Amino acid sequence: MHRIFTGIRRIYGHYPATQTLVRGKEMQEVPFIDHAWLEVQNGRILALGSMDALPENNPAERIDLKGAWIMPGFVDSHTHIVFAATREEEFRMRIAGRSYEEIAAAGGGIINSAMRLRQTDEDTLYEAAASRLRLMIAHGTTCVEVKSGYGLDTESELRMLRVIRRLAANFPIPIRATFLGAHAIPPEYKENRQGYIDLLCRDILPRIAEENLADFVDVFCDRGYFTPVETLQICEAAAGFGLRPKIHANELGYTGGVQAGVKAGALSVDHLEHCGEDEIACLLNSNTLPVALPGCSYFLGIPFAPLREMIDRGLPVVLASDFNPGSSPGPSLQMVWSLACARMKLLPEEAFNAITLNASAALDVSADCGSLSPGKRADFLVMQGEPSLSIIPYHFGVNHVQEVYVGGVRFEA
Repeated sequence: MHRIFTGIRRIYGHYPATQTLVRGKEMQEVPFIDHAWLEVQNGRILALGSMDALPENNPAERIDLKGAWIMPGFVDSHTHIVFAATREEEFRMRIAGRSYEEIAAAGGGIINSAMRLRQTDEDTLYEAAASRLRLMIAHGTTCVEVKSGYGLDTESELRMLRVIRRLAANFPIPIRATFLGAHAIPPEYKENRQGYIDLLCRDILPRIAEENLADFVDVFCDRGYFTPVETLQICEAAAGFGLRPKIHANELGYTGGVQAGVKAGALSVDHLEHCGEDEIACLLNSNTLPVALPGCSYFLGIPFAPLREMIDRGLPVVLASDFNPGSSPGPSLQMVWSLACARMKLLPEEAFNAITLNASAALDVSADCGSLSPGKRADFLVMQGEPSLSIIPYHFGVNHVQEVYVGGVRFEA
């Protein structure tokens, strides 16, 4: 397949192909090309430029976008879209004043999802997850990470990871799998925490490696879940199977999750709703990326991660959806973009970079995704109207994406 897209009013996100992220003040700028064309061959960007430099006598198929503007597809580096059932009853409990931790203690939360998932077959899980993924793509996500963690036993965790593998086989977008068996201690191990950790490290991890089911490992390192010492133990075991950590950290308190993630060499630490000077200083002295999940803060009514301060201190930051049934049941990174601007005081350009270029670094897919650059995948979004990044977070609650192209081919849900 060889195509040239013409009639593009503006291309946003044209970074050098070698640039993997932007940090600090750099996040305020987004490169663009006006009156542009984009050439695609075999699913990847071959070249792009302004219309006055359009090659003549090119045999490629021409597609006229008729004045639309385009940007890279979004990269969602933190999701939990494989689950058995929604949890709207817990939403009602929160409205009535129950906290996330109180609901979990009453048998809700992660354990609620685990008990339901254990009773659900693989095909049913797959069809439900595929439906959610189609919705995410329609809202502009063209690369996604998906976690396990709602099984909490060997067969259920493996079933979730096999569902993720099926998604990757049946959808044209890049999908990365993360093993999150350390999401919570299941009821049957309530009095034997180390026994469950041993199950993760000695039973499930070897099975995952044997079937090549995961790219990363994750641990919920937070108050009431896993300690920093336990987190490091699990990460060390996972490293023996080539799995790099991506850590849930500091959602519920100042619990040392950020420091544990950095010590473990985590690609990212995610949540960060409780993040102060010690955590920021730790991140500044590391290669670990901070990932914020504003949908969770909005839905649970908890603090938002201090991304404004992180950017002002020179960090590269990332935004993700945390799409899950309990704390962030929303598929749209456009809504995340709006929350980051309205509630976290990011400029629209900063938030754009946090869901494209920087997000690709948080999944280690910068060579393929995150910008419209020669050599990368031709995954882009077609937008109508004035070419303004600000309009998307400003006019929230609607889907601004008109068309999604994956590998240079229009995605049909």
